[in-house]
Amino acid sequence: MDELFEKMQKLIADKLEIEESKITLDASFRQDLGADSLDTYELVYAIEEEMGISIPDEKANEFETVRDAYDFIKSQSK
Repeated sequence: MDELFEKMQKLIADKLEIEESKITLDASFRQDLGADSLDTYELVYAIEEEMGISIPDEKANEFETVRDAYDFIKSQSK
């Protein structure tokens, strides 16, 4: 995987206190990773800080899977 995904894996694993190996692009934040709405808010904030980007609330609410967040971040960091 690429550097962005590895950074995201570390962040998500740290925030949700789960193993990095459970985090795949197709993993659902809620169903697969056990995140609740507060967890996802904290994750978005951590990603913004780490990646130096801004994620609008309405966009963050659309993140169902790790891939959704990954694709958005990738589009912002070009």
